[in-house]
Amino acid sequence: MGVHSFDEEAVSPVPPAKLFKATVYDSDEITPKVIPVIQSIEIVEGNGGPGTVKKITAVEDGKSSYVLNKVDAIDESSYTYEYSIIGGTGFQESLEKVSFKTKLEAADGGSKVKITVTFHTKGDAPLTEEIQQDVKQKSVGIFKGIEGYILANP
Repeated sequence: MGVHSFDEEAVSPVPPAKLFKATVYDSDEITPKVIPVIQSIEIVEGNGGPGTVKKITAVEDGKSSYVLNKVDAIDESSYTYEYSIIGGTGFQESLEKVSFKTKLEAADGGSKVKITVTFHTKGDAPLTEEIQQDVKQKSVGIFKGIEGYILANP
């Protein structure tokens, strides 16, 4: 299995406690409202905490697909959230999983967001730039959608 990681940083005008609550606990309700292709997010195993598996169903260009996300860790005291995309019909076949670690810190009345994304490829499968950009674009889109929702609905 190949392992490839990259780090991203961003800033948000939303304070970390509010942003953490929205992205970790309220995102199942918010995300389908702000990302039109996402039809639903449902828990298929667990209670929302670590070990929980969620099914995210999307419809793009008339085609329905889904991915399975597994919650790896939630730490409210450090505003850290870890989860992995572990499968589904909308998941790249060359990948074993993609793990995300997000940490929020207070900064200038808002938040500094630090994200580490780790791609685990199957066997010696290469990680293409296209796959990296697709995952990054979708992740940033969901984050910005939730952030926009918070700002519009204080």
